[in-house]
Amino acid sequence: MCIAILGPTFQDLARNVNRNISSLSLIFVGRASGYLCGSLIGGVLFDCMNHFLLLGLSLLTTAVGLYLIPFYKRAVLLIIMMSVYGASGSIVGIGGNVLILAIWGDKGAPHMQALHFSFALGAFLAPILAKLAVGTSVSAENHTEPAFQPPATNGSYEADSAPLFGLPDDMNLFWAYAFVGTYMFIVSLFPFALFFKKSSRQEKSKASAQAYRRAEYHKTLLCLLFVFFFFYVGAEVTYGSYVFSFATTHAGMEEREAAGLNSIFWGTFAACRGLAIFFAACLQPGTMIVLSNIGSLASSLFLVLFDKSPLCLWIATSVYGASMATTFPSGVSWIEQYTTISGKSAAFFVIGAALGEMAIPAVIGIVEGQYPDLPIVLYTCLGSAIFTAVIFPVLYKLATLPLDCQREVNRKSED
Repeated sequence: MCIAILGPTFQDLARNVNRNISSLSLIFVGRASGYLCGSLIGGVLFDCMNHFLLLGLSLLTTAVGLYLIPFYKRAVLLIIMMSVYGASGSIVGIGGNVLILAIWGDKGAPHMQALHFSFALGAFLAPILAKLAVGTSVSAENHTEPAFQPPATNGSYEADSAPLFGLPDDMNLFWAYAFVGTYMFIVSLFPFALFFKKSSRQEKSKASAQAYRRAEYHKTLLCLLFVFFFFYVGAEVTYGSYVFSFATTHAGMEEREAAGLNSIFWGTFAACRGLAIFFAACLQPGTMIVLSNIGSLASSLFLVLFDKSPLCLWIATSVYGASMATTFPSGVSWIEQYTTISGKSAAFFVIGAALGEMAIPAVIGIVEGQYPDLPIVLYTCLGSAIFTAVIFPVLYKLATLPLDCQREVNRKSED
């Protein structure tokens, strides 16, 4: 919810700091930079601090940031807060994965799927909340004015003379962020409660009881997983971000149909993540990754071959969204079967995913501007599907060689 609330409220935030949309796009860069820094710091902190305490502090920091964002009247302060906001959010993301692996180990696949389903559910609900809270009382004139107002009209004198803090121009903006912030504050109480309840003696006994595994090619596996998630997340975000513009400009769809195509991608994505909670109880994580790779490869190839057909776009987009849903949580659960994932290790491949989310859509935007007649988005998705389908067998081969006696049974089951 915290990540997705920014998109539908972006225009209102730009108006709140007296900027146009193009001049305020740096908040996305600030949030992404904070996310990367938070991933680096969080991986170290989770290896030397109590997990529950760090997770609670990160949730609390995110909640405070959500409350403050509507009150900023300077763009610089908003960008700085977005960086802090992104850093605390990345620690929350890493913390969820690390805690599940620490508690359930290689038996936590259903719990990992449930965690990532909650992410998809929050991303689906936040725009609905923002639309109901923010979009009802703001006129169309106010919505369009900042987008077309040239930067020069803002004037440096007006920006410099603006107060640092103040009530938002539209209080519905405050209520949207306050609702999500209150939710985050309530959630932050639970890790704090677990921190005070759990004694250090229990933690030590549990830590000593957990088996520590390290694959022969541990570092190589992490590097390959870094690249795997780079392309997977990059393709996921690229298609979700560009499918609307592709459908309207290249496939000739009406805006209403294109919006429906975008919705069905994220809808099947969220629905399949919910179903994966039950599938993970009876399927190996490696099996789910292979099925996801096959679905992504087939649907992206279908998209490239029939890129002008609306019916084919609807079918292939649904399959592509469903196929992309389970790859990330399954990948985290799968690697834990062969080598123990620490906070630093989790942060490493999360950084790969974050870089893919930043770099691939940005490059596609530049290339698409140079070749507007080509379906660059679809070619990117197909190329990423081919790459992930090829790299996973390499990951599996490295993870299973050499094998000890205990892991031989798991390997035969997964084969």
